[in-house]
Amino acid sequence: MSQATVGSDAPLRLLETAREAAQAAANVHRKAAGRKNRRWVESKTAASDFVCDVDLAAQEAALSVVAARHPDHEIMAEERGGERPGAPDNEHVWLVDPLDGTTNFLHGHPYHSASVAVWDGAGPVAGAVHAQALGAVWTAAREEGAFENGRRIRASPTTDVSGFLLGTGFPFKFPELVEPYLGTLATALRRTSGVRRTGASTLDFAYVANGTLDAYWEPVLEPWDFGAGVLLVTEAGGRVGRIEGGPVLPVRGSILAANSALSLAALQSMLSAP
Repeated sequence: MSQATVGSDAPLRLLETAREAAQAAANVHRKAAGRKNRRWVESKTAASDFVCDVDLAAQEAALSVVAARHPDHEIMAEERGGERPGAPDNEHVWLVDPLDGTTNFLHGHPYHSASVAVWDGAGPVAGAVHAQALGAVWTAAREEGAFENGRRIRASPTTDVSGFLLGTGFPFKFPELVEPYLGTLATALRRTSGVRRTGASTLDFAYVANGTLDAYWEPVLEPWDFGAGVLLVTEAGGRVGRIEGGPVLPVRGSILAANSALSLAALQSMLSAP
């Protein structure tokens, strides 16, 4: 056994938990798929911010795996009932999005996933994104690389921002951010080769990690939205920061993921310009 797998809190051991928890949530997605008109659904923070019975069932499935493996770790999950404090001497926190892209799922759109990650005081340690409708699983562990269906992936080698394909997300939960975001979007459309929106931020990170996208930004995200994605991108050779600059901590804020440190800096300048 390698040193990386020794101990219950070693990155590869934690990755086992993340992968199994994401799989458990994805199994719920798979069983519920195809019944889009027979779902219990309600709005949360905005008229188009939905939670459904699948979100809650997937969260329960994922958290049961984490809690059984690491009962002393803190948990932060998206849906109600998803908060659990850790032991006083614990530094690990699990960030769980049981169904990212709920609106997509409700419409039968394949761009949805489960994301499970664990962070410590130094940042992300392990994470998994499971997109069952796409047949794709992305995983990463600290200093172990990033993988898609078991194959190592790398961020794109593109250096000219004018040739970038960007991913983005709309700030529909924050009406006060819409107007400034539209200005930023207009700038991105003029100065790159294109912008795409999946409706699932966890997949945007994965696509930066595997080189499909050159970069991705969003004005504000919750920790469970980027918990696994930050590690996927950095382990694939990319960089992640706040649009306004500064490190990414497991708290709500802006996000910018790019294929290199130079690209990150160039995009921070471009996207934060008035």
